[in-house]
Amino acid sequence: MKVFAGNSNRQLAEAICNYLNVPLGKASVRRFADQEIFVEIQENVRGEDVFLVQPTAFPANDHLMELLIMIDAMRRSSARRITAVLPYFGYARQDRRASGRTPISAKLVANLITEAGADRVMTLDLHAGQIQGFFDIPTDNLFAMPVLTRDIKSHYDLSNVVVVSPDVGGVVRARALAKRLDCLLAIVDKRRERPGESEVMNIIGDITGKDCLLIDDIVDSGGTLCNAADAMLAKGASSVTAYITHGVLSGGAVTRVTSSKLRELVITDSIQPTTAVLSAHNIRIVTTAPLIGEAISRTAQEESVSSLFD
Repeated sequence: MKVFAGNSNRQLAEAICNYLNVPLGKASVRRFADQEIFVEIQENVRGEDVFLVQPTAFPANDHLMELLIMIDAMRRSSARRITAVLPYFGYARQDRRASGRTPISAKLVANLITEAGADRVMTLDLHAGQIQGFFDIPTDNLFAMPVLTRDIKSHYDLSNVVVVSPDVGGVVRARALAKRLDCLLAIVDKRRERPGESEVMNIIGDITGKDCLLIDDIVDSGGTLCNAADAMLAKGASSVTAYITHGVLSGGAVTRVTSSKLRELVITDSIQPTTAVLSAHNIRIVTTAPLIGEAISRTAQEESVSSLFD
């Protein structure tokens, strides 16, 4: 087994390797003067079980191309099996045609990864679970729930916690966490007028005097979270904390979060945090390296991965 990484989140790849007690594979991923990507694998991978750690976060297109070219390089170097490990799967929000004459880009990206030569895909908290079906190769969708659950238990009195879904679409995820924590569930009823903007309409459930935990898979602009926090505090919540798997945090999202009424935003390291994220007073990062590392180990040893989440 060998683990390699592109330029997207080398810190996470190194942490995964530390968990597995294996060195990070030697590979050069660089650009020519015209920004063309060039990859050189600097050690023998013939007959090896290779894992490529590369979330396709900003800049998504560059990191996706790095992944595709690395897969091709491994395939042409006679690797026995190539697993693309995408802690964050970019384009996942384009999983259906929301209106006429639009693409299903998540399916296109799945096709590209498959055609490049990947034998298997491993990802974390897909925005839509059905994206697994877009791949014609085995796909493991890991869940950050165990990581978030441990953090919540170490920071909160569960007798006063309410898990909150920021929209109706996230109810299944929020209910699963509420069941693990054995606590109440509430739902934010909102209307989204356009991408990145939403208006909170109502809170379904009793949150008076409670510590509210907003649960979602992606935070991008941060508008939904901040609006939801304002609405819940207005309804009598004691505090509002957001637990999000993927901290995309584009544009002015960090400023929006730091100036909001959120007690804290907790994200994972599926996307490499920026300097602004690291310096924010109310944003905290928990690592998924042990989770992904254990999934990689079990895959290499042909053991069950789903039992990690039983």
